[in-house]
Amino acid sequence: MKPVLVDSNVLLDVITDDATWGDWSAEQLEKLGNEAVLIVNPLIYAEVSVGFESIEVLERVMADDLFHRESLPWEAAFLAGKAFLTYRKRRGTRRSPLPDFYIGAHAAIRDYRLLTRDSSRYETYFPSLDVVAP
Repeated sequence: MKPVLVDSNVLLDVITDDATWGDWSAEQLEKLGNEAVLIVNPLIYAEVSVGFESIEVLERVMADDLFHRESLPWEAAFLAGKAFLTYRKRRGTRRSPLPDFYIGAHAAIRDYRLLTRDSSRYETYFPSLDVVAP
């Protein structure tokens, strides 16, 4: 089964016990974690870290035995730049590439599935990406 890159929104849903999405995100993590490797990258780690007072607590939540850590591939950085260029041509207002562009590009370059609950940007800029979303 293809590895799964886990978007920060799914992790935050579970960590914060989100009333709307917590159950769905927890079920998906359990289901996909039983059939494939779950992966995070430094951008996802950074987005999740905002809610933690110390790295020690974050390290327990993001344990290596639960989530494989992977650096952002150079090819993904290039693809993220191209997605951002398309975004700007479509009159996007941000001045620098959004984390979602790097996350989507990482999954696309490695041919991973992407677990997220915010699929619209990924499907728009990475149409070949295998997105697992509600």
